[in-house]
Amino acid sequence: MSRILIVEDESIIRAALKRLLEKNNYTVDDAASVDEATSEFNLNDYQLIISDLRLPGSPGTDLITLASNTPVLIMTSYASMRSAVDAMKMGAIDYIAKPFNHDEMLTTISTIIANAAKGSSNHTPDNAPILHSGAHTATTSPEQGDFVGSCEAMLSLFTRISKVARTDATALILGESGTGKELAAKAIHEQSDRRTASMISVNCASIPETLIESELFGHEKGSFTGANAARSGLIEAADGGTLFLDEIGELPLEAQARLLRFLQESEIRRVGSVQSKKVNVRLIAATHRNLKELAKRGLFREDLYYRLYVMELRMPPLRERGQDILELADQFLIKACEKMSTAPATLSPSCREVMLAYQWPGNVRELENAIERAVILADDHIITPELLGLDIDIRPSLETIEHTYGERTSNQLPPDLPVQKQSRAGLSLDDYFQRFVLENQERMNETDLAKKLGVSRKCLWERRQKLGIPRKPKVS
Repeated sequence: MSRILIVEDESIIRAALKRLLEKNNYTVDDAASVDEATSEFNLNDYQLIISDLRLPGSPGTDLITLASNTPVLIMTSYASMRSAVDAMKMGAIDYIAKPFNHDEMLTTISTIIANAAKGSSNHTPDNAPILHSGAHTATTSPEQGDFVGSCEAMLSLFTRISKVARTDATALILGESGTGKELAAKAIHEQSDRRTASMISVNCASIPETLIESELFGHEKGSFTGANAARSGLIEAADGGTLFLDEIGELPLEAQARLLRFLQESEIRRVGSVQSKKVNVRLIAATHRNLKELAKRGLFREDLYYRLYVMELRMPPLRERGQDILELADQFLIKACEKMSTAPATLSPSCREVMLAYQWPGNVRELENAIERAVILADDHIITPELLGLDIDIRPSLETIEHTYGERTSNQLPPDLPVQKQSRAGLSLDDYFQRFVLENQERMNETDLAKKLGVSRKCLWERRQKLGIPRKPKVS
């Protein structure tokens, strides 16, 4: 039976919650403050602590540090989403807004305890929790729309996306080019209460500096040369929805000042107008640049930086995502084959090895482009390494060599392919191809050789021509 500690200074709420949990077979203790909880109970004896945010003396968030091994669920009757976001940034497992209904509370508790039983941490649960905020309920999974990933960094990102999505807090998405920052923004919008309204995406680097303010805020007729008619801006077009500003680090300083006012006052003024207009827009920004460093150099407003830095989401580079590379490659391969109306294709074992070895400086965007290129160039339905067009010296692992050679063990590999060097220094792909063919063509025909190498017969012939590998003479 799970043990829960309630820390709540309102005696009526505390007693009602205790009755509810005991009725549902939880063992419950309660306290009226953090000091009372720490003096009377061992915080790590519980599977969950439920605490009010505002308490006499120390705030409920202090329990996050004091109970390092126990998840803390924060309750708040305050409307400020900033308080909830701050609590989560400090390590709270979740928050629940008062007044809550019984089913909402019980579902949240059971999910947190179930995840903790599976060995999840407060920050990166194995399965993202079912999340609750008033009447809105959202469920996350390892795959969110176009997002694919099961590495620890992506699971943590999915959880953060779901957390921030149900607030109106400004989100700042950081990451290298090509990591999928716009996908993260779309995931936030689609899981939010604004999902039925528009999400307007703007790349700040693609709009000329002289036009950026007009594009964002709109303009009145005659406000500048070429303004032949009044026009609403993109912020106004996003009213009721979400505005995504990609590459916000490229925004000119004057436009930054106007954007700061919009964030502070929730109002805009068209270029050339004296009238302001109230708007209800949620802002998500993204950049691959270090905004804090830009602010120190006077290239980005420091006050705007801190206004944006409410909830930060970091996109992991593809090279740090391990087996996610192959999951993404399979997804892009299906997509590319459908786009080009070709039969389904597969990645050869050697192609998968190359993908895991490559550093992917262009990240997910580079992977998608490489797959599309390979599908265009492929003569059959097997994607081989050379079709990807990657600049890499392939150094296959011992496991890959043994798999390709068939059932051989490491002791049965050719004596001129020492195991230590093969797994570390390795051969180039051409060297490996040549040695494999020369060592095996006596016992294999061309079809079997091609199959073992994961290439077509035509590709095998072409590689023979390129490397000058003669076919074995036919015995008359």
